[in-house]
Amino acid sequence: MNLMECRGGLFIDPELVSFVETELVAGTDLTPDAVWSGLSDLVRDHGRRNKLLLEERDRLQELIDDWHRNRAETEFDVVEYRRFLVAIGYIVQQGSPFTIDTDGVDSEISEIAGPQLVVPVTNARYALNAANARWGSLYDALYGTDALGGSPPGGEYDPKRGAGVVTWVREFFDDVIPLAKGSHADVLSYGVAGCDMIAQLADGSKTGLVDGRGFFGFTGEAVSPASVVFVHHGLGIEVVIDRAHPVGASNPAGVADVRLESAVTSIIDLEDSVATVDATDKVQAYRNWLGLIDGSLTEEVAKSGQTSIRRLAEDRVIVGPDRQSRSLRSRALLLSRNVGHLMSTPAVTDATGEQIPEGFLDAMITVAVARRDIIGPSRGRNSRTGSIYIVKPKMHGPDEVAFACEVFDTVERCLGLPPETVKLGIMDEERRTTVNLTECIRAARSRLAFINTGFLDRTGDEIHTSMEAGAMVRKTDMKSQPWIRAYEDWNVDVGLACGLQGRAQIGKGMWAAPDRMSGLLAEKIAHPLAGATCAWVPSPTAATLHATHYHRVDVASRQSELSGRTRASLDELLTIPVAPHPRWTADEVQSELDNNAQSILGYVVRWVDQGIGCSKVPDIFNVALMEDRATCRISSQHIANWLRHRIVSTDQVDTTLRKMAQVVDDQNSGDPLYQPIGPHFDGLAFNAAHQLVFEGAEQPSGYTEPILHQYRQWVKHGYHREARP
Repeated sequence: MNLMECRGGLFIDPELVSFVETELVAGTDLTPDAVWSGLSDLVRDHGRRNKLLLEERDRLQELIDDWHRNRAETEFDVVEYRRFLVAIGYIVQQGSPFTIDTDGVDSEISEIAGPQLVVPVTNARYALNAANARWGSLYDALYGTDALGGSPPGGEYDPKRGAGVVTWVREFFDDVIPLAKGSHADVLSYGVAGCDMIAQLADGSKTGLVDGRGFFGFTGEAVSPASVVFVHHGLGIEVVIDRAHPVGASNPAGVADVRLESAVTSIIDLEDSVATVDATDKVQAYRNWLGLIDGSLTEEVAKSGQTSIRRLAEDRVIVGPDRQSRSLRSRALLLSRNVGHLMSTPAVTDATGEQIPEGFLDAMITVAVARRDIIGPSRGRNSRTGSIYIVKPKMHGPDEVAFACEVFDTVERCLGLPPETVKLGIMDEERRTTVNLTECIRAARSRLAFINTGFLDRTGDEIHTSMEAGAMVRKTDMKSQPWIRAYEDWNVDVGLACGLQGRAQIGKGMWAAPDRMSGLLAEKIAHPLAGATCAWVPSPTAATLHATHYHRVDVASRQSELSGRTRASLDELLTIPVAPHPRWTADEVQSELDNNAQSILGYVVRWVDQGIGCSKVPDIFNVALMEDRATCRISSQHIANWLRHRIVSTDQVDTTLRKMAQVVDDQNSGDPLYQPIGPHFDGLAFNAAHQLVFEGAEQPSGYTEPILHQYRQWVKHGYHREARP
């Protein structure tokens, strides 16, 4: 065990000390003492407040549980329920109308609508891919996925499939960057004359764009450019011309590829998608974040027998219509998602030996890293306006949002940053935040840069908050419940009413099936249509396909249309998704139980045994889904709820977990690092899953972190079976 080192009155793990004092401050004017004394200030000035806020969560939950238990035989009355929530302070009084006044927000957040990638910071390859996903090949995304139907082919290039891709892209062009005459299918060449793009058509005539403002620039020579760049709805489209390329050689216009501006922003995640349970894990996360900010992060990648070094892409220079050089951003604007207020970290303890809040450590270190982009050697690499973007998850109500702002006030002061350098992203994923969203935004009105909806965590909190109300509907029925429809609309309505249009992002949730791009292409256009300026995607390829939706939908105009509608109903938001008179068949109950149990085990076994916080986990039907702690939360809470209301029995759940363990073992049989759950069911991963279910109702807000962290720490200390400290 490492002996802790004393710094600023705190006791710090030596690995963290070494990182801060030899890497974090290197090449900057920042001193280690500023970091340690700042962290000490956070603990001294805000530690008690952090505890009180968590106690307030428990107080309110106890009152809500008692209210439901006392009315177990009474028909639910949403008006009475709303009045009760106001009386106990769960719903706060709403103030007068206001508009956020956040200053210095980059255009990627304030003006451009587009996809948003979310990736675990601990995986360097994923993090680099996300940062470099600003541009992606539309040809590759369509050809190499099921986007246009059918599985992608292996082996040699399929000309027929390629022709289908080209046809789709030409039709897409005719929709979003139409020519003044004819179709892009008729183009024999693209060139530049004067300040215009000129297309030579098959009939011998020439034409430009319907809207000449869509021509942004070119590379190479004007008469025969290497690429032509367009802009539409704020997003770039690059037509790559190379007649020597196999694809370009078969295209009359020599088009070898089409590249779309894709992941305009990327969230580098230190929360739900990672398993960081000690100083070693946290240092790996912080080191990768530092490498992204200063450009030093690299990763060796092996593909087809060849190895290469992946690194951050450099911005490109193109020639504008006026023949002046223009810079083309090659990297997504990066946001860091810190942890919430709940967890503490063994990486730092106070003088009494008590662990400090992990959120304090994240706030100090991630902002200290990003400080390099503001006043350090990497200035302007990420933000061109001098802002740092921190997404703060799992906050319950406006007091907790205000507290986060106070924490960042302290961080800025200690690090010598101008006030409100840190811009805040509020994740609207807990019900107390949803119903008080206006006041949550008000609490961060000068920092706010982002709000979003997150169906899975929000559902997990919905179940836990109303655990005593009755048996919840099946998960497949949850998305059709009144509360979820109201929730998705409410988030946009409140955001627009508070002036986020043109100032901050309004986001929507993740597409969870990374191998089902045909579904994404067909369905995810609903997010920009709903007025969202960004929505989460699981991969760079998904970002490129989702980018097409922001060309088809003018989000700014859509938001203007929506701003006049009647706001979603608070009473619908408070309509609990309880099945009024559950009459499920035994097969339906068992099917639901199987689905939940397999999902929990498939995720937890990788989290606990291998420290993988997010990955493609096959579901019970062997469909790969992106799973993180949010999906684990909803599944464990759902079983806990059905146990509480006797839809299932303890023996039935235990038997199902063992049965599904065999399914998960079979699904992972090809993984050489995988440790089978069966046949003894005495491993820590199985025990963790068991505890998540059977103690789910008692977990704070239904969160999975306390249990997962404890079991992962035991594994890292060398315990793999039942015997543990």
